[in-house]
This record gives sequence, structure tokens and C-alpha cells, in this order.
Amino acid sequence: MKPLLPFLLLVPLGLCHPAGLAAQDPVEQGVRVGITYTPGMRPGMLVLGGPQRERLDSVRAILRRDLGFSDRFEMIYLPGGDSLILGVTSPDSGGRHDDAGQVPDAFVNYSLYAALGADFAVSVLEEFDSTLSVNLYDVRGEAVRSSVRIDEMDPRAAEFRMAVHRASDVAVRAATGEPGFAASKILFISNGRLYSVHSDGAKTTALSQSGVDAFSPAWGPEGHTLAYTQLDGNGWGSIVLMDVEDGVRRVIGPTQEYLNYSPEFSPDGRTFAFSRSWNEGTDLFSYNLAQDCCLQRLTVGRLSDNLSPAFSPDGRRIAFESNRVGLAQIYVMSADGTDQELFAPYDYGVTGDSHSPSWSPDGLNLAFHRTVAASPQIFVMDVRSRSVRQLTSAGRNEDPTWAPDGRHLAFKSTRTGGVQVWVMDIETGRIRQLTRIGQTRMPSWSTHITASNQP
Repeated sequence: MKPLLPFLLLVPLGLCHPAGLAAQDPVEQGVRVGITYTPGMRPGMLVLGGPQRERLDSVRAILRRDLGFSDRFEMIYLPGGDSLILGVTSPDSGGRHDDAGQVPDAFVNYSLYAALGADFAVSVLEEFDSTLSVNLYDVRGEAVRSSVRIDEMDPRAAEFRMAVHRASDVAVRAATGEPGFAASKILFISNGRLYSVHSDGAKTTALSQSGVDAFSPAWGPEGHTLAYTQLDGNGWGSIVLMDVEDGVRRVIGPTQEYLNYSPEFSPDGRTFAFSRSWNEGTDLFSYNLAQDCCLQRLTVGRLSDNLSPAFSPDGRRIAFESNRVGLAQIYVMSADGTDQELFAPYDYGVTGDSHSPSWSPDGLNLAFHRTVAASPQIFVMDVRSRSVRQLTSAGRNEDPTWAPDGRHLAFKSTRTGGVQVWVMDIETGRIRQLTRIGQTRMPSWSTHITASNQP
């Protein structure tokens, strides 16, 4: 499509020419502010303005945040905000387009977007049936890359927000070929209570009752079931399964004795592994959820501690921590408990104990935290080569958990004083704070939440 005559609201003349775009690079909570596009670097992304209505403005704000948090684009923010440019519309269309997703008599100003440093642009349009569509434009190719419809009408509804997150993920994949993670949630514990929060840090929701101690939460693979440990006040802890859609909870029968914690679902959701502290130490067990039977002991600690199981994405192996030869380190075994061996190499006398393994969604990396100079830090191991690299150094950083894109990690950190959950892009090292409530810990990241498994 050739560029058409622009239809603008109030675009300052200086913004219509690349020479007027002074490079700025302040970082605020992990998001670049200002127009910062360098050819050959990350593609520039512009979220277009348009008619100012509650739903449209809400969608634009969520999209801008999601796309920025993906760490795959240079987000372009215009001084003065969205009011400075009308995105994709015509004088009499009111920002609407037809059911086929085409903009009738529209002005798609590719030349202007390119002058602003954009490789991609996103618009939010209202259709004639009042549904919304989120469209991704390839500025250089002058074409529409993707279009997603949002049917939910109420911008305050939980499904509305998650639908926008899913549209963000579609845009990320259409632009880069890589998955996004916006349509996901993170569990965490704060002052003994279980919470969930959207991937952008919004919609913090309590999932357990106040006054009932909960810890070590984990998402099920389908995105609407979770497990956590509920303490009984006598030193014992039972594992509780919860369906987030209807709030129904049930205690797994064989976990009503001793202290049972750190549940981990198998990738198919049919079984789960967990740690049990009892008179023989701490050992790993598995239980068949599909048949509601068949407790199986996986490790024989003989007064050592074996805990924090983590299934590989293919379900064939379990990584775990064990102090069987002294300091706790990361081991691996087959899912049935056989073939146990040291997994993550360590430098004796240089680094200390290692804890909380977490397997990346593609199975290529394993994250964990390890003590360095008396302070826990986040590490990632390449599973094939078993080479290990340190990702953090500021504050105490623990309990890593992978985003669905396999590129981001959430973990608890004291880097600003209090204990909160933070998110890191492991490719660029950019970090942002996720939670802002009490003292938070034990994060667990969900899989991608589709419309059919919306919790």
C-alpha cells in the first residue's frame, strides 16, 4: 500500500523529520522513555493514538506496557502523548473499520511512522458492532501483519484485560516470530497469603484466606489449576489443589501427614512431585493425580535433604536440590527416581549452596539461585553444555521461575531494600519490579493463558 495523505491532530513540525528526533535513553521500571531507534538494533514500535474513549485508551495503555515489557522493541513515545497523532482512521469513520478487518477510506501514514523511527505500529480500532480490533502494521513493508478482535465490552472485566494481553502476544509473534508472555500470571506469597498478579504487575488478587499460612505455590500446565502448601499450625503441611475458575479446593490425601511442600506438576498434569520432610530427612515423592493414587518415593535421603523438584518440559527428567554430599547442589534424575546425578557444576570454595531449580519452557536452560559471597544470586545453566552464568549481583536474589517465552525470569529480590518479585530479561539484563505488596516471595509463572483456559 502506498502512503496516503496524513490525517493528523496536532503533530509538532519537529516530529515530522528524523532530524528532530533527539535520541534519549532514560529507563523507568524497565521501559525506555523517549524516541530511541537505531538502525540494526531492536525494531521501533509505535502504539498509535486515536479517538479518546475509555476502552480504546485502556487497550492502548496495556498494549504499550506489554510490548515494552517484551524487551523486543524500542518503544517510541511521543512528547505530549497519544493526543499528538491520530493513528489509523478517516475523518468520518470514527476510528471504525469493517468486519473484514479493513479500514475503509483510511489514512495509514506509513511514511510518517517510518520518520518517527517505527518499524511496526499498532492501532486500536472500534468496529461497527462495538467490538475492538488490535492491528499490527509492518511499516517498512506497508502491510497489515496481524489483526485480533476483542469482544469483551467492559474494560474493567478480568477477561477484557487478558484479551488485550493475548493481542499483545499475537503482535509480538507476528513482528518477531518469537512468543510473548503478556497473557500469563505469576503466583506469589506475601505474609503467608497466596496471590496472583498479571505479567505487567496489575490486578493483584488474593487467592487464599487471611490467617491461613500458605507457601510454595505452583501453576498447573493448563493455566487454571494451581497447588500450594497449607500449614496446620502443628508443623505439618498439606498440599492443596485449587481450581481458579470456581475456587474449589481439595487436599491431596497422602499429604495430610508430615510437612509436604514445593509441589510441581508434570507437563501433562497427570502427576505431581513434591518434597516431604519427615523423620528420615526430606525426600521427593510423586503422586498420580489422574488416578488419585499411587504415592511413589523418588529419593532415599537417609537424613539428607532432597527437595524443590522441577520437571523437564518433556516430563522425562526431574531436576532437584540435594545436600547428600554436603552443601546443597542441583541434581537430576529420571521421572521415576532412577539415574540420579549431579547436574549443575560448581566451584568448590568459590560458590556455595544451590537451590530452587526451574527448567525453561524449551528445555534448553535451567535457572536456580546459588550463594556467592554469602548472598544468593540467580544463575542459568545451558543444559547441553552445562556451562553456568551468573545473572544478578545486586541484593539477595532467589527462587527463579520462567515466563512462557523462555526469555524472562521472575524472582524475589532485596535490591531496593524490601523483598519483592522482579522480572529480568536474560538477553539484555533489563530488570523491572513486578510486585509492590508486603514482603513477597516464592513466585511461580503460569503458562500462556488462552481464551479456553482463562482463570
